[in-house]
Amino acid sequence: MTVVTRFAPSPTGFLHIGGARTALFNWLYAQNKGGKFLLRIEDTDRERSTDEAIAAILAGMKWMGLDWDGEPTYQFANRDRHVEVANQLLNDGKAYYCYASKEELAEMRDTARAEGRAPGYDGRWRDRDPSEAPAGVDPVIRFKSPNEGSITINDAVQGDVTIQNAQLDDLILLRADRTPTYMLSVIVDDHDMGVTDIIRGDDHLTNAARQLQLYAALGWDAPKMAHIPLIHGPDGAKLSKRHGALGVEAYRDMGYLPEAMRNYLLRLGWSHGDDEIISTEQAIEWFNLENIGKSASRFDFDKLENLNGTYIRNADDAYLTTVIAPYLEEYVGNKLSAEQHLLVKNAMNGLKERAKSVISLAESSQFLIAERPLAMDNKASKLLTADAIQILQRLADRFDTLTEWTKEQIEEVVRVSAEAEDLKLGKIAQPLRAALTGTTVSPGIFDVLEVLGKETSIGRIRDVNIDS
Repeated sequence: MTVVTRFAPSPTGFLHIGGARTALFNWLYAQNKGGKFLLRIEDTDRERSTDEAIAAILAGMKWMGLDWDGEPTYQFANRDRHVEVANQLLNDGKAYYCYASKEELAEMRDTARAEGRAPGYDGRWRDRDPSEAPAGVDPVIRFKSPNEGSITINDAVQGDVTIQNAQLDDLILLRADRTPTYMLSVIVDDHDMGVTDIIRGDDHLTNAARQLQLYAALGWDAPKMAHIPLIHGPDGAKLSKRHGALGVEAYRDMGYLPEAMRNYLLRLGWSHGDDEIISTEQAIEWFNLENIGKSASRFDFDKLENLNGTYIRNADDAYLTTVIAPYLEEYVGNKLSAEQHLLVKNAMNGLKERAKSVISLAESSQFLIAERPLAMDNKASKLLTADAIQILQRLADRFDTLTEWTKEQIEEVVRVSAEAEDLKLGKIAQPLRAALTGTTVSPGIFDVLEVLGKETSIGRIRDVNIDS
């Protein structure tokens, strides 16, 4: 049997970090089993569902590299099918019309709280004849939940979880306006889409019990289930915006690589021995449900940042150049030329060593394509004293004599100049870096000179004068 998993977000907001991890686990499981990974947009809440949220979810999934099979399914479009199943249960005597008013329901909740019970519907219309219905009341359709016995969720992560049927009240299948509820729509869609395995947050455990009751009532085989612990903040509290409960696009905009995010989210609740750096290919090969932990994971920005830095250092230079190109184009105000693109790529090996984000990498690359004369930051300006500028001009004269612009020849000229000026190498290298980059931080100065080329390097040095 082909394994079929699904990710089913509600389009009421962005693709948050917990949802992204759920999507990742489902995607990896399907990939590992050679199965299918489906995307279903659960847009039945028409008041809160928005096109903007749908677009954000799809964009977030694509950025994460979590490609789904086929076209996304939109739950609202299947509402007629959901109504059909509710009526089937009604005709089979497994559901009934309920005419309880809002006031009655409120009274039930108050009574339950006063008696120390969980609030819930008391089943007052479960066995009554519809002829007793009050005039002018549009009924809901409720599922006739078993009153006795128990339901056991054979969960791949939590183990066997047994819930007494008496704890579960008769849930609503169709509202008074004949729109289906989430609980009904989910099981109908999962059944019709052929979903074999459901991986989701453990906040759905109670829902799972209700859904298993519905599967049994309909005579359908239930999917296998795995409920994963939620993600908490570093302090162990529920994840909030201050902890990192942001949309996936926020992490993209903060400069994280998608492959680093996949690795980090994978390790939030799943392990493979002591491995920390796990490529997507390894993750697909190794992923299983047995290695998902039972305890909540803690989100840690520092770990994510360090992991991102590792991925940047290990990334292909051409790939990183493509990633930062949009930021550099925004900086210069136009599309990078082929020459500029190559210039950044050639410098990337040195640039990426200190970077922990795509943003910082792009910022550290700006000097390569900056227009002359360079703007100097405060620290760089302080290094360019009158004496330092005169030394640099004499250095530029020596550079002019070079017939080959190689790293070795460049270094030799700088060392000879330092000796001639009776200075340590750093006393020349520091103002030289300022003149070439406009900052005090860059890759190795000889790498910078080689990448910039003879003409640009000498030109930038000549631009710096005592009057500037």
